[in-house]
Amino acid sequence: MGFLYRSTRNENETATASEAILKGLAEEGGLFVPDEIPELDVSFEELAAMDYKGVAYEVMSRMLTDFTEDELMYCINGAYDKKFDTELIAPVKYHHGAYILELFHGKTIAFKDMALSILPYLMTTAAKKNNIDKEIVILTATSGDTGKAALAGFADVPGTRIAVFYPKNGVSPIQEKQMVTEKGANTFVAGITGNFDDAQTGVKKMFSDKTLAEYLDEKGFQFSSANSINIGRLVPQMVYYVYAYTRLVAAGTVKPGDEINVVVPTGNFGNILAAYYASEMGLPVKKFICASNDNKVLYDFFATGEYDRNREFILTTSPSMDILISSNLERLIYRIAGNDAEKNSELMKSLAETGKYEITDEMKKNLYKFYGNFATTEEVASTIHNVYAEDGYVLDTHTAVAVNVYDKYKADTEDDTPTIIASTASPYKFARSVVEALVDTGNESAKLSTDSLDDFALVDELEKLSAVKIPQAVEEIRTAPVMHETVCDKEEMESVVKNFLGI
Repeated sequence: MGFLYRSTRNENETATASEAILKGLAEEGGLFVPDEIPELDVSFEELAAMDYKGVAYEVMSRMLTDFTEDELMYCINGAYDKKFDTELIAPVKYHHGAYILELFHGKTIAFKDMALSILPYLMTTAAKKNNIDKEIVILTATSGDTGKAALAGFADVPGTRIAVFYPKNGVSPIQEKQMVTEKGANTFVAGITGNFDDAQTGVKKMFSDKTLAEYLDEKGFQFSSANSINIGRLVPQMVYYVYAYTRLVAAGTVKPGDEINVVVPTGNFGNILAAYYASEMGLPVKKFICASNDNKVLYDFFATGEYDRNREFILTTSPSMDILISSNLERLIYRIAGNDAEKNSELMKSLAETGKYEITDEMKKNLYKFYGNFATTEEVASTIHNVYAEDGYVLDTHTAVAVNVYDKYKADTEDDTPTIIASTASPYKFARSVVEALVDTGNESAKLSTDSLDDFALVDELEKLSAVKIPQAVEEIRTAPVMHETVCDKEEMESVVKNFLGI
C-alpha cells in the first residue's frame, strides 16, 4: 500500500509520489514530505551484492510507491548508464582517514547528476501516469551545478522546456561555460544581477503565483522544478548513501548494522537531508556532519537554534554552497516539530518577514545527531594542498570544506567511527582555485604564472598535477559556442520566462 506526500505548510494538501514530482512545490510555498519513511526491508548483505541500479530500485521503490516496478526500472536503466564514466556510478575511495564517496562521475561532473539523470525519466513517466497533456516547464535556480545537470537531463526531452537562472558573477567560469553552451532546443539560461538566494526567491515566487499559474494553464504550460525542493530530486539522492554503506559492508570495513558518520558539504541542505531520510529508512548513521563555507548560516543554526539570513553574502571558492536561504532545511524543521505544518508555517513566515526564526528547546533536542562546522576560504586552500601532499589525491573546493570540517569534528570529539565524506564535484570544475591551492603559495613566481593562465590552461595544468584525465564534460565546452547570452535583473525573471515560452 502506498503512502502520500504532504505539504510542510498545510497538512490538508497531499499528493502521490508522481503528483509531488510533477508539482515540484506545494501550495503556499510548502515542500512535499513523505507521510512516513518505510523501513528498507532488505538486508545490507543482500544490498552489498547488488550494483548501483539494484540498490537504487530497492531504495526508490519504497519511497515512490505509485510507480510500478517496470516504470521505475525503466527510469533507473535510462539514468545510470554509460553517461557515467565508471560502471560503479559512485566509487568509494579511502583517503585522509575517511571514505570519499565520489559523486562526480556523471555527465556534468557534479553530484547533481546522480539525481538529475533520473528526474526527467521520473517526470515524463509521472506525466503519463497522471494524464498530463500540458508542456512541463522546468523552472530552476542554480548556484552552479544544478543548472547544467538539469539542462543536460532535460535537453530535447519531448513535452518539456527548461529555464535556468544563475547568479551572473557567482559561479566558476567552467560552471558558467557549461550552462551557456547548452544546445538543447527546449533550453533557456539567464544570468541574474544578484546572488543565488535572489534567483531561488524569484523562482519560488513564480511557483506560488496563482494568477501566473492560471495564465500558463490557458497557454498549455505548467511549472515544475529540478531543484532539490522537488521530492524527485531528493529520493534518488538517498540511494548513494545506502550504496556507499553497503560497499563498506562488502569490503568488510563495517559489519552490517555498524554505525557510520556522514559528512556533507552543503548550502541548500538537500544533500545532507537525503542522508537523514536514508537513516530514517534504516541506514545506521551516528552523526550527520554538516559542513559549511564562509556563508555559515547552517553552522550558526546548529550552534544556537536560530536561523538568521540577515548577514553579508560572501562569494567564496566553493560557490555551489554560497547560499543563505537553505530551502531543504524546512523539511527537517517540519520533522523535528513533530510533523506540525502549522508550527513550521509560522517559522517560515518569520523567515520571510524578518529573515530569521528560532526553534524551541524541544526541537533542538531532536537535532542531537547533527554536528555543524565551517571552513574558511583559506582553510579550504590549505586542505586541498595538504591532502594532495599526503597521497596525490586532489579535492575540489567543496569536498575540501567537508574534509576540513571532518578534521575539526575529530579534534572536537575524538570519534573514530568509520566516516563517509560526500565528494560533490570534480576538481576540474574549479580548476583555478584548485591549482592555486596546489602550487606552493610561498613561491611568488608560481603564483604569478597561475594568475596569467586562463581557465582552460589551468585545466591542462591540473591534468599534469593530478594525473587524472580531463573529463569529457570539460573538453567539450573548451571551444563550444555560447548559445545563451541573457542577463536580467531579478525583477525581470517572470518576463524573460514568458518571452522564452512565447506567451
